[in-house]
Order: sequence, then C-alpha cells, then structure tokens
Amino acid sequence: MNTLFILDEKNYTDDMPVFEKYAVRAIICKNGKYAMQCGKTGEYKIPGGTVEAGETFGEALTREVLEETGLIVIQESIKEIGEVTEIREDAYQKGQKYINHSLIYSCDVQEEIHSTNMTLNEQAKGYQLSWATLEEIISTNNKLQKNFRDTKFLEYYKLNFKY
Repeated sequence: MNTLFILDEKNYTDDMPVFEKYAVRAIICKNGKYAMQCGKTGEYKIPGGTVEAGETFGEALTREVLEETGLIVIQESIKEIGEVTEIREDAYQKGQKYINHSLIYSCDVQEEIHSTNMTLNEQAKGYQLSWATLEEIISTNNKLQKNFRDTKFLEYYKLNFKY
C-alpha cells in the first residue's frame, strides 16, 4: 500500500523500545455524505481499528465497520486508498516509541444496519453512526481540535481524490 503521508511528532528517541501496530479505516460515502463515528462532544472519527492476530486487512475492516457502525461492508467493493503512519512517544507507555500504520480503504456497504459492538471507551465517548459531508467533518474536528490524524487524512483526501 502506498504511504500517503507520515505524522511524526519527533518527541521520542531512537533508543526507545518500539510498539508498532496496524489498523484499518473505512471511507464509506453515500450521496455525498460519509459514514463516521460521531462522539457526544461532536467530534468525528473514521470507522476502523486494530487488525487482530490472524485477520486479513479485509476481514479486520469488515469487523471494525460492523462493530463501530452496524454497517456491513460489501467485500468486493473494498479498494486501497493508502497508508497514514503516525510516529510519536506512546501516550500510555512513556519511554516507548509508538508507530501506528493506518491502512485506509474505500468500500460500499449494504443498506441494512445492524447493532454495534463498541469498546467501553467508544461507548463512554458516546460514539454513534453519523453521515456528514467532508466539509462538515473537517470544519467540526478543526474547531474542536479533535481526531488530528483523521482530519488530516480527510483534508488530504478532499484535495487529492475524486469524491
């Protein structure tokens, strides 16, 4: 997958132990609006999450979208967009370098919506499925200063891809 850009905070040293993970994220668009998780404070988050052991990226994408939005991904519609890599000192494990590879795909979903199965953290933040335009998502997240990675990707997407 092509690297789109790297978000490097440069707040770590090269001798730190490294925690590296892979996550998948889904760009789902219908009628000019994008499926997002919207939190109780109004911030938007692209559906997706960590790839679990033994999963393909497509399986992880399908699972994460269903868990977070209740939407069912149409497998044959999945297309690679690109990778956004984040590098920084781990926020939860000081003294550790954190590298997160977000593999971003576009996909279509079925019309029906199922129940979600969100993490306790997602539930506490009040996330729910919301459809919004790119302009609404970017503007809201920038005002709230939330979801920097997702907002930067959507700004990049708006400038570099047909949507």
